[in-house]
Amino acid sequence: MADQINFEDFEKVDIRIGTVVDAVVPEWSHWVMKLTVNLGEEIGERIIFAGVMKHYKPKELIGKQFPFVVNIKPKKMGPEDDYSNGMLLAAGDDRPYLFSLQEKVANGTKVR
Repeated sequence: MADQINFEDFEKVDIRIGTVVDAVVPEWSHWVMKLTVNLGEEIGERIIFAGVMKHYKPKELIGKQFPFVVNIKPKKMGPEDDYSNGMLLAAGDDRPYLFSLQEKVANGTKVR
């Protein structure tokens, strides 16, 4: 079992629903996809890199909604000056299984 955290620590994680508006595989990448994600009016669009390209094609993600952690520190990705400004949530150890919503919700909706 993973280390336990306090409820207050969990409350610090800001998870929002966003829609992937664009997805591309950078020339330098052998595992990450560069996603442009609409996270609603409050946050806007962000670039988020996700290690899903071995299991999904960009066109499979465009237009779909997923949960993203939006308050994680940016992480430099690749040889260019690209940063991932969030994290796509997925399940699984052997491959990423993406979450799907039963109904469409507004971009930026908080996950509780």
